[in-house]
Amino acid sequence: MYPRELNYKMPAEWTAHQRTFISWPVQESMVYPDDYEHVWNGYAELVHAMAEFEPVTIVTNPDDIDKVKAIFVNERVGFLPIEHNDAWLRDNGPTFVKNDEGDIAGINWIFNAWGEKYSPWKLDNDVAPKILEHFNVKKFDAQIVMEGGSFHVDGEGTLLTTEECLLNPNRNPDLSKEQVEQYLKDYLSIEKVIWLNKGLSGDETDGHVDNVACFAEPGKVIIQVCHDPSDDNYQITQENLEILREATDAKGRKLEIIEIEQPPASHFEESRLTLSYLNFYFVNGGIILPVFGGVAKETDQNAIAVLQRTFPNRKIRTIDGMAIIKEGGNVHCTTQQMPAVGK
Repeated sequence: MYPRELNYKMPAEWTAHQRTFISWPVQESMVYPDDYEHVWNGYAELVHAMAEFEPVTIVTNPDDIDKVKAIFVNERVGFLPIEHNDAWLRDNGPTFVKNDEGDIAGINWIFNAWGEKYSPWKLDNDVAPKILEHFNVKKFDAQIVMEGGSFHVDGEGTLLTTEECLLNPNRNPDLSKEQVEQYLKDYLSIEKVIWLNKGLSGDETDGHVDNVACFAEPGKVIIQVCHDPSDDNYQITQENLEILREATDAKGRKLEIIEIEQPPASHFEESRLTLSYLNFYFVNGGIILPVFGGVAKETDQNAIAVLQRTFPNRKIRTIDGMAIIKEGGNVHCTTQQMPAVGK
């Protein structure tokens, strides 16, 4: 049976968590393996930041676990030895759903390394079921390739995604748009999909929405925008902005739209880094926000101000986003929330 038939649905990310999962990076799989120490320091900063708000479980390759444990002396940080090829738990970990009684279950999507871009990935495809087995959580095996960073939900029936990712032939070439929507409805218990066009320039995930836009609450969406017509992201963000202006959610509401200006373009070894303030992560009572420093100081401050106005009751906790991005993604990409049990 599908989760929907058993009254399970995906809660919004801002609802209470019992813990956050994060995978520890694997040097051999990194985009820039020579910068491994910088990335490790970035992950350590992120884990310490999240542990200020809620328990964190680090999924660690067994060979690395002693080295990783030595970094953390914090009762809120635990360790789970599971072999993995890459660190992006948002995409290769389980997506948690919850029923009306407050019980949780996990969806085990098929993972194919973002359209078979990186090899090997078999260990990553086995991470989600191993996490669910360890915590004795009911498992739903979904027969569709899907990554958690490719969608956001509002908890009231609406889902945000991009056509560039979910309709990419490197994921599910035999499925139509309507069939993909039906899978999302069956597994996440949503009623309506808002399809944005594309993700940000240079994004190796083929347009994950967690770099583009997210819900702040039902009926309210935050989107990263670009106002420089010479920038590759200008047309992309303006088209997505127009789609949101015309859209209504599952409840029939027009969306309130909050804009955050993108950071200035940044490159590493001639490749543009996909910098996004929208890759923040909700924790209990706070938000973990990647900031980028240097020429981005002004836009960093603007992003902090926008989020603080939008979430006045949450602490905005910033971390160095330039460390994790060199592994290929950022805060939201590498985390996965486990909802609190109970109503």
